[in-house]
Amino acid sequence: MTQRKRILFAISDTGGGHRSGAEALQAALKLHPLGDSYEYSTIDLITATGLPLLRSAPGLYDQLSTRWLPLFDLLYQLTNGRRRIDTLAQIAYVSAQRSIRRTLESYKPDIVVSVHPLTNRFIGHSRIAYNMQFRFITVVTDLVSLHTAWGDLDADLCIAPTHEGHDVLLAQGMPAAKVVYAGFPVHPKFTACTLSEAAARTALGVDTNRATVLLTAGGVGSGRLKELVIALHSAYPELQLLVVTGRNAALRTELQRIDLARHVHVYGFVDNMEVLMAASDTVVTKAGPGTLMEALVMRRPVIITEAVGMQEHGNIDFVVNRGLGAYAPAVAQIIAAVGSLMDPAIHADTIARLGDSVPRDGASRIADIIIDQLHVSPPLPTKKPRIPAILNRRHEPKEAPTRRVPNLSMSLLERLREHGGLTINWRRRPRKKNRRANRNGE
Repeated sequence: MTQRKRILFAISDTGGGHRSGAEALQAALKLHPLGDSYEYSTIDLITATGLPLLRSAPGLYDQLSTRWLPLFDLLYQLTNGRRRIDTLAQIAYVSAQRSIRRTLESYKPDIVVSVHPLTNRFIGHSRIAYNMQFRFITVVTDLVSLHTAWGDLDADLCIAPTHEGHDVLLAQGMPAAKVVYAGFPVHPKFTACTLSEAAARTALGVDTNRATVLLTAGGVGSGRLKELVIALHSAYPELQLLVVTGRNAALRTELQRIDLARHVHVYGFVDNMEVLMAASDTVVTKAGPGTLMEALVMRRPVIITEAVGMQEHGNIDFVVNRGLGAYAPAVAQIIAAVGSLMDPAIHADTIARLGDSVPRDGASRIADIIIDQLHVSPPLPTKKPRIPAILNRRHEPKEAPTRRVPNLSMSLLERLREHGGLTINWRRRPRKKNRRANRNGE
């Protein structure tokens, strides 16, 4: 019986987008005619390193992206350079290489698909250092503002989600033969959703005749969502609002306690976002690539309220420059943008531009590439990871300690030396007088 090939997705739960990308790819692979013949696994490789800061990366990211955003942007700038990120990754790898090796060997993958920039160099170093036989590709889940950590020269292939991202990877030094544009990995259920606005609203149990706006602030429910809901409801009392607070249960409870009209619907974390988007005329969201691309795949105009981190700044230009929506960082601007898109002519023009804005089948395209890569032999190792010698010295095997053999005759020492295979430190010393004789003589 032929052994099933194994596909391992390497992620980190720093935000929800990386795991969502891996889940979208796994769903697309399972829809492939050969999809049932593979085994799938997902690992948070950053926490698996066991290093003090990295093992707490998900919680640390939540704090940085909400409370300490200036510090997050500063860290992004300080590390955004090939030499800088290579050096930092090498330092971390020296301490974590055994954990990374055990993790990868426990899954025995035929291909590793990285969906997070910080996992790339760990995978590449381990594959070379320990001669692991698997293919290694990177699926980029940022749109335009790509950190140099995404482009790893040791990867066999790097898949870009946009043409702009493709050009950035080339400018950062990735070989053209290793960079492929295939689109963003949006879950296939968004492509498969063919509900009309009326049918989707009926499925949700909301008013089918009102203009409807979907407001979402990401999986952790960050942003000024409460303020925005109150302001929109005051400006447009007849507007139907679908509000998704994500995992922020406190925010959901707070909104539900406010005396709002019955056509303001508040949800927590949802798994039917495709239905909510199908029911909406416009989507108001932050610049996170996951929700943003889901809305564009559903051909819904978007209003971007904020960018969380420098890696999301390019997403604003991506939307605005193509006329796919608007950027409105202030509440008054959001109200104006919603009012503008309520104009039938402006809304129709925006929908027309959305028609060919992004591929709807990005996940399926990437799934085809993954399956093709499974039938390609892993590259032969040609070099060791570029680890500074001073850092690697601590992992070099120590020399065997020399044996000290005291009080041996010269003839025995010479015979041992001639025999070989034994290192001996010795020196001639005068024999000590017999202590008993000394005591007797006193």
